[in-house]
Amino acid sequence: MGGKEFKKPLLNKVYYEKCPGCNVDQYKELHTGLPIKEVVYIWIVVLCVALPISSLFPFLYFMIKDFNIAEKEEDISYYAGFVGSAYMIGRAMTSVFWGVVADRYGRKPVILLGTSTVVIFNTLFGFSVNYWMAIATRFLLGFLNGLLGPIKAYACELFPEEHQALGLSAISTSWGIGLIIGPALGGYLAQPAEKFPALVSSDSLFGRFPYLLPCLCISIFALFVTIAAFWLPETLHFHKKDELESASYDTEGKTNEGKDSNLGSLLKNWPLMSSIIVYCVFSLHDMAYSEIFSLWAVSPKSLGGLNYTTEDVGTVLSVTGVGLLVFQFTLYPIMERIFGPIVVARIAGVVSIPLLTSYPFIAMLTGFALSLTLNCASIIKNVLSVSIITGTFMLQNKAVDQRQRGAANGIAMTMQSICKAIGPACGGALLSWSQQRKNAAFLPGDQMIFFILNIIEAIGVILTFKPFLITHHY
Repeated sequence: MGGKEFKKPLLNKVYYEKCPGCNVDQYKELHTGLPIKEVVYIWIVVLCVALPISSLFPFLYFMIKDFNIAEKEEDISYYAGFVGSAYMIGRAMTSVFWGVVADRYGRKPVILLGTSTVVIFNTLFGFSVNYWMAIATRFLLGFLNGLLGPIKAYACELFPEEHQALGLSAISTSWGIGLIIGPALGGYLAQPAEKFPALVSSDSLFGRFPYLLPCLCISIFALFVTIAAFWLPETLHFHKKDELESASYDTEGKTNEGKDSNLGSLLKNWPLMSSIIVYCVFSLHDMAYSEIFSLWAVSPKSLGGLNYTTEDVGTVLSVTGVGLLVFQFTLYPIMERIFGPIVVARIAGVVSIPLLTSYPFIAMLTGFALSLTLNCASIIKNVLSVSIITGTFMLQNKAVDQRQRGAANGIAMTMQSICKAIGPACGGALLSWSQQRKNAAFLPGDQMIFFILNIIEAIGVILTFKPFLITHHY
C-alpha cells in the first residue's frame, strides 16, 4: 500500500490506505485459505458474552433463598425470574443504540465495551448482598453490553463470502455452548465452602460470598478476551467525502454512509421481519426452558422437582455441552446440507414437544435410571434447540444484503431481548404457580409448565411455514 490508493484492475476495486475496512477487504482478497484465526476470534468473543447470561440459573434458587425475600418456598422461583430477566430488559433498551454506534464509529469499540462490561458487572453480581443489588448489576450488564448484534455484522465483514456461513455458524455454536458451559460453571463453583470445606472456609471471601467464584472465573476469562480484543481488526469503512464519490465498489462494497440501512426499509422487509419473529418465539422458549430446567432440577421432590444440588445440575449441563459440541461440528452441517436450515428447524421443533412432555415423568425415576434418562433428554433437547436457532439465524442474515446487517441485527437484538426477558420472568412465575397446584385434575404440578413450553414451541413450528415465513436470499 504505497500511495494514497491502489487498485486491482481485474476486480475494479479501489482500496484506501487509511481505511480499516479496506485493509480487511484487501486481506480477504490475498488470503484464500480457511480462516481458522478469524473463527477463533469470533468464538472467544461470543463465548465471553454468552457465559454470564445463564451461569446464574443453577444457583439462583439458593441465592434468592439466602436473600430472605420470598415468604414461602414456592415463591422463590417467582423472584428468581426477575433476576434472570433483568439482563435482557437492559439489553432490549439499548440494542438499537449500540447497533447505530457500531455502524458509525466501528464494530471494535462496541466489542471492547461489551467484554469490559462482563469483567465489571458480572463480578459485582457475585458480590450481591441483597435482591436489589442482584437486579441492578444484571440490568447494567445487559444495558452496557451491545456486542451481540454488531458481532453478527462483524462476522459477515471479517470472512470472505465463501466462508460467511462458517462465521455465522461459529457465533451460534459458541452462543449455544456458552449457554451450556455457563450454568455448568455456576453449578460446580457456587457455594464452594459447602462443597469443598477442606479448601474453602466459611469465613473466607468465597465463604462470605458463596456465588462469587463462578462469576469471578467468567470475569477473569472476559478480562483476557478484552485484552486480546485490542488486536482485533476493524471492519468498518471510513472514507472522506471525495473518496466516497470517486471510489468504485463491488456489489458488496460497504460504507458507514449507506442509505439502505434506514430502519423504515428494514421494517418493511417481510423476509427479514418474519425470520426475526420466528427466531424470537424460539428464543423465548429456550430462555424460559433454561431457567425452568435449573429451577425444576433443584426444587424439592415434594414440589415435583429432582432435589438436585447445584453440582448435580452442573454435571448434567457439562455432559450436555459435550454432546452439543460434537453434534454441531459433525451431524448438523450434514443435516443442513441435505434438508436445508428451515426443514431441520421444523423437525427439531416437532420432536421437542413429546420430549418435553416426558420431563415430569422423568422426575419419578431415581438413582442411575434418573441420571441416565435426564442426561439423554437434556442432550437431545439442547441439540434440537441449537438446530432451530442456527437455522432461523441463517435465514435472518440471508434476508438482507451486507450493507444492512448492522441495523438489521440491532432490530433483531431488541426484539429477541424483549422475548428473552419475558422468558425467565414468566418461566419462574409459572413454575411457582405450577408447583402450587400439585393436586389439580388437569395437568397437575410440573406437567402444566412443560405443557405451556410445548404450546410456545408449537406456535414457533407453525410460523416456519408459508404464508408467514418468506425466505429471500441475497
